[in-house]
Amino acid sequence: MPNYDYVCQTCGHRFEIFQSMNDAKLQDCPLEGCPGPVKRLLGTGAGLIFKGAGFYQTDYRSSSYQEGVKQDSAASKPAEPPAAAPAAPAAAAPPAAPAKSGD
Repeated sequence: MPNYDYVCQTCGHRFEIFQSMNDAKLQDCPLEGCPGPVKRLLGTGAGLIFKGAGFYQTDYRSSSYQEGVKQDSAASKPAEPPAAAPAAPAAAAPPAAPAKSGD
């Protein structure tokens, strides 16, 4: 259900009302003591808003643009460290000392 803007032809009062599209247009000013007729104004409506990455940005890009993006993303990745040599087996740890009882 949309909001409609109205203006009174007599007193100039502007107001907005939430009503169904099937409802009849308002005829009289809602202010007490003002018998003036009202006129419904044309609104701009809600604009179409795209949020996030979507078809309008990525689906119709040229192949040269997509290749450039791939090269840029590859260049911006951090270099991987060189493979480390296999670690030498660790020397056997000395056996743990037996726990002393509280005698």
